[in-house]
Amino acid sequence: MQIVNDIKTIIQNANQNTYKSINLEMVRAYWLIGKRIVEEEQQGEARAVYGKGIIKTISNHLQTEFGKGFSERNIEQMRLLYITYPIPQTLSAESFSVEITGNKPTGLPDFKLSWLHYQMLMRIENKDERMFYEIEAVANGWSLRELKRQFDSGLYMRLALSKDKNGIKILSQAGQIVEKSKDLIKDPYILEFLNLNEHYRYSESDLENELIDKLEYFLLELGKGYTFVARQKRITFDERQFYIDLVFYNRLLRCFVIIDLKIGDLKHQDIGQMQMYVNYYDRFVKTEDENKTIGIVLCKDKSETLVEITLPEDNEQIFASRYQTILPNKEELKMLLQQHTGK
Repeated sequence: MQIVNDIKTIIQNANQNTYKSINLEMVRAYWLIGKRIVEEEQQGEARAVYGKGIIKTISNHLQTEFGKGFSERNIEQMRLLYITYPIPQTLSAESFSVEITGNKPTGLPDFKLSWLHYQMLMRIENKDERMFYEIEAVANGWSLRELKRQFDSGLYMRLALSKDKNGIKILSQAGQIVEKSKDLIKDPYILEFLNLNEHYRYSESDLENELIDKLEYFLLELGKGYTFVARQKRITFDERQFYIDLVFYNRLLRCFVIIDLKIGDLKHQDIGQMQMYVNYYDRFVKTEDENKTIGIVLCKDKSETLVEITLPEDNEQIFASRYQTILPNKEELKMLLQQHTGK
């Protein structure tokens, strides 16, 4: 019965909201515990030794009453939470005191994720990078698993490599903003979720089948606003038929995004073929109120010079990006980003 299904949905939503509310309250409580510990440490002279001793003492007392959730390691994590997310600068330390009476304190950092999310975020040393992943996790509703996957794939550094210094700063302040076609593009795309060995022999058809089988993961890697439209989309003109590997629609830019898969090095003919696909969609498929079609040739390797010479200087529609089937070397990405920013 529909009424039963509706009531079940109401209960499920309420349970989810209750769990989320309880989780956020616990994060706030852990922050306050961390704040209290740091304040206590700052009253002594030998802070390091004293701090370690007081954490052990607190843990022993709390575990007796509240259980294993208050181990020394977890107490130290609460202390680190406060150090990582200190009192907002808009408040003075004097105006912010821990309420022991049960009144809800105001002015805490705006926590919106679970404790497990913050435990993972606190392991990211670079503040700008940490802020980016926090913003994106909240905006996209990433689970802890998704957050870890995006971090392991070096999403922040991959996006930052395509931006100037101001664009990199915006990443840490507002996350990934999609306003033009280039904002959608990554290079490389990381397809480790396909579980294809780097040296495994596979065809373009095999690659396409694997991507469709794991479409949810592929959409996550593509980024914001994507919906799947078609695979092997047939287009016909002059009694000739062509097949486009994958077609998506991006609701943020309101345009079609065509993807052609190449398992080898990029050739200039691949770019020409993509130009034909994009022109077809612009002239015969998209409506007047939609933006121009974007084409991405996803290849194993490419020559930047070939791409630059083949495409016009004012290109905003055709892009060539590499893909790799293993997670990137984070240290190499970090070095590339340092070279890119001059730091």
